[in-house]
Amino acid sequence: MPPVQVFGLPDSAATRKAVRFFRDRRIPLHVVDLRVRPIAPAELRRFAERLGARALLDEGGRAYRDAGLAWLRLDEAELIERLLAEPRLLRLPLVHRANRVTVGADEAGWRSLLAEPR
Repeated sequence: MPPVQVFGLPDSAATRKAVRFFRDRRIPLHVVDLRVRPIAPAELRRFAERLGARALLDEGGRAYRDAGLAWLRLDEAELIERLLAEPRLLRLPLVHRANRVTVGADEAGWRSLLAEPR
């Protein structure tokens, strides 16, 4: 079974929930702390290609309000650059396994990652 990658921040409740979900099921897990190791541009683009850059943006977060993004019209490339520069703008956690990705606290999506034969 290929391991699951969880990109997140240790102080994010949703990231902790994802880690607990996979550890409780004894799924091989690789956790990436975005403060220690920022997400690679190619990895973020993989999430954006499958889900759209807007789906990766945490529009309810403080970083979003502080950056004033509600008033800006950004295209996909500009939005990805903002997300790369400030990981607090990401809707966490970003979960990846094989060719599947999920974003946010999506327990149904996590179950679908495990249900697929690999």
